[in-house]
Amino acid sequence: MMKFYFLAAFILILTTESFSQTKHDSKPFILGETLEINSNELKEIRKLNIYLPEGYAADSATKYPVIYLLDGSANEDYIHIVGLVQFLTMIEKMPKAIVVGIANVDRRRDFTFPTTIKQDLIDYPTTGKSEEFISFIERELQPFITKNFKTNGSKTIIGQSLGGLLATEILLKKPQLFDNYIIISPSLWWNNESLLTDATKFIPNIKTEAKIYISVGKEGEKMIADATKLAELAQANKKLNTTFVPLMQENHLTILHNSAYKGLEIVFSKKK
Repeated sequence: MMKFYFLAAFILILTTESFSQTKHDSKPFILGETLEINSNELKEIRKLNIYLPEGYAADSATKYPVIYLLDGSANEDYIHIVGLVQFLTMIEKMPKAIVVGIANVDRRRDFTFPTTIKQDLIDYPTTGKSEEFISFIERELQPFITKNFKTNGSKTIIGQSLGGLLATEILLKKPQLFDNYIIISPSLWWNNESLLTDATKFIPNIKTEAKIYISVGKEGEKMIADATKLAELAQANKKLNTTFVPLMQENHLTILHNSAYKGLEIVFSKKK
């Protein structure tokens, strides 16, 4: 019996030492870096989660495209979008890229333009500040990224839901800000579909070349109809290389990952 207890104690000591050694030798798994930018446009400090591709070096001549991700907080879309970019890079479906995840403070405020719907003003009193957020992207964020990272001038935006609404607004009002637009399940119902009405006037006059990817799932008749109409309008402008991908096997909660995979593959394709 004493031999048994001695053997058990000896094994416990070895296991504990092994665990302690493993724990001591462990290193953190890093998926990016977090920076802060003091925004005069927004009157607040904004957090950025930034992924740099394998081999990135500040002293290298190599430069990279930049993907700007709305809903880019660590507990939102940043981690799995970075995973998609890393995987698509690995299988050579897209070039290595920098990902800039814009962490949210108040997405309803930042992603929506003013509404005339009284109930929305009651339910969501902070809404309607997208103009300021777009100015932040144009005047502060993009220059900050260009100054501090090795960028090649190519800029992509990814937005879903209200983020898709904002990406659409940028496409209509400031199309030169991005080369690629990945617009997923855009909330074009906002303010009685007024942005979709504006699209009929703005899109035919866009002179900037861009790749547009629009997608929607099984998310209700209005969402499907609105996304379809936006795609049709964009496809009519030959400056816009537009692809529309309905994913009826997905819903509003499940669509982003699979749709973003397809969107990145399409907008970074070399085929016209």
